[in-house]
Amino acid sequence: MSNLNMANEQFGDFSKTAVEDAMKFATVSLDSIERMFALNLEAVKVSLDVTAKNAKAVGAVKDAQALNGLTTKASETGAEFMAGYSKNLQEISNAAQSKFGALVEERVASFQKSMVEGLDKAAKTAPAGSDVAFAAIKSSMAASTAAMDTLTKAGKQLLTYSESALKTAAESVAKATPSKRK
Repeated sequence: MSNLNMANEQFGDFSKTAVEDAMKFATVSLDSIERMFALNLEAVKVSLDVTAKNAKAVGAVKDAQALNGLTTKASETGAEFMAGYSKNLQEISNAAQSKFGALVEERVASFQKSMVEGLDKAAKTAPAGSDVAFAAIKSSMAASTAAMDTLTKAGKQLLTYSESALKTAAESVAKATPSKRK
């Protein structure tokens, strides 16, 4: 096989992979957008319902004490709603980030594999004495792979921390807003 044919084949494989990866990223993006849209639509519906109920309740208020109780209840309901909304939004964002992260990791691993294969092919046809240069390149690739793994682990730890912090915040809001008042 000539070098030109091999280059065309490699370019074709690269193009096919790039299109497949773009489709995967687009699918994850659209799925996340769809979930956020559904969440926002539900939030609007709930907000309209709560606003209508609050407007009716304000119309039925007879004194300042009842108005104060209504205001307190509305504040508690709003805080609970926002805590739940934030939690759902964070879950959607975390799921998308996780999927994007997996796709990026997959692409990086594939790229590194193709680079090693390319280096091995080049080393076979390289002049004598160039093995030291190829060993240095492979060593730097191994170091960059280790650095990427460290960054990936740090990103996953940050994601876990943010999920934990959000869960704690939501629990704090739930404890601070007793919804069972009579």
